[in-house]
Amino acid sequence: MQAADWYAANGKMPRSYVPATLSVGGSITLPDGVARHVTRVLRLAVGAPLVVFDGQGSEAGVRLAEVSRKHTTVSVEAVWTGRFESPLRVHLGQAISKGDRMDYAVQKAVELGVAAITPLYTRRGDVRLKGEREAKKLAHWQAVAASACEQSGRATVPPVHPPLSLDEWLLQRDEPLRLMLHPATENGLKTACKPDAAALLIGPEGGLAPEDIEAARASQFTPLTLGPRVLRTETAPLVALTLLQHLWGDM
Repeated sequence: MQAADWYAANGKMPRSYVPATLSVGGSITLPDGVARHVTRVLRLAVGAPLVVFDGQGSEAGVRLAEVSRKHTTVSVEAVWTGRFESPLRVHLGQAISKGDRMDYAVQKAVELGVAAITPLYTRRGDVRLKGEREAKKLAHWQAVAASACEQSGRATVPPVHPPLSLDEWLLQRDEPLRLMLHPATENGLKTACKPDAAALLIGPEGGLAPEDIEAARASQFTPLTLGPRVLRTETAPLVALTLLQHLWGDM
């Protein structure tokens, strides 16, 4: 049974991220958060159909098999490959911003098909995370990414890599197309080439420092403008990713 058959047979149903091996005939214990949502919020009973995905590209049609105080299990009836990954692999380098702005940027980037995200420390960025605080933030951003996959239909959860300095991130780049948003330029997106991967650099609220711009240029990043209006750091990746997906992805 494929995805279309499962949905046709069972209609609309919850879809949850369950990082487990999916195999027909197998049994899976749902994570506590998913179990609470399914049984206490949605109040689904034994036999109810659901869809789960493993974050690695596979989905499964499952049914609630056991509900108890200790654990909730599902039985796997069908497994299929997720269908909604973009042919354009974009690695987003996003300067870390305060509050829920970073959450918003991560969430929307995942909805728009980003392949990977690296939070960045830039010269003008005013957020610096260390030790346990950095680890907690990283886990939180990865959870935001997983939740965005649940909502958007993706079966592959993009990795949110540990934060890096901009210079460290630039050294790792080998994508054929490398772009940095920079309002002080007249360069727009050009459609002559059709890349299969891209790196996209988004600066902090105050913009990239001259030293950051020169470092990116030295790493073969092309400055890119998105028009005459200055966008916020959490808005810029949405617009840029939308344009990239329209030109070379699946929008």
